[in-house]
Amino acid sequence: MSKILVIEDDSFLQSLEASKLTKEKFEVITASTGDDGMKKINEEGVALILLDLMLPNFDGFDILKKVREQETTKAIPVIVFSNLSEESAMQKAEQLGATKFMVKSNFTLEELVTEIKAILK
Repeated sequence: MSKILVIEDDSFLQSLEASKLTKEKFEVITASTGDDGMKKINEEGVALILLDLMLPNFDGFDILKKVREQETTKAIPVIVFSNLSEESAMQKAEQLGATKFMVKSNFTLEELVTEIKAILK
């Protein structure tokens, strides 16, 4: 069972994502702030990070940069799942090493799960 870290400050959406992923037989850990997310990234066995960009403390771009800089985490796939839909945000995430950029309003949770499964194959 793959462990997925969901870093999302919207508690309702975080709950929906975690519930859907748990039903799909993933182990889910969650974080609501940038600080908490960074602590949990280093937990053993995180297979994929689902990352919002707009977070308290520091943003998802900072987290993505740190993930890619650390030897222990640089190979972990990161799906940026955000409401930011500007081309500049997508390009910045891609330059920082995001595996995939998904705009929340354009995808269902079912489609998100499909992407996660494809990346973890």
